[in-house]
Amino acid sequence: MIEIRDISKCFEDIKAVDHVTITIKEGCVFGLIGTNGAGKSTMLRMITGVYRPDEGQILIDDQPVFDNVETK
Repeated sequence: MIEIRDISKCFEDIKAVDHVTITIKEGCVFGLIGTNGAGKSTMLRMITGVYRPDEGQILIDDQPVFDNVETK
């Protein structure tokens, strides 16, 4: 299961992701849609551990993603 809890990410003056909370259960198909610049790529980079959220937490099977090689 992927749990995204109240994450935010800013790049200088631009708020790319603003307090997002999502739970994706194992075996589910999930689509992430939005307009250009909506934060989709930033969100995916945080889920995969490329970016660290400025706020909030991302867990995969109850393990934090960032700085956790096994989870990545």
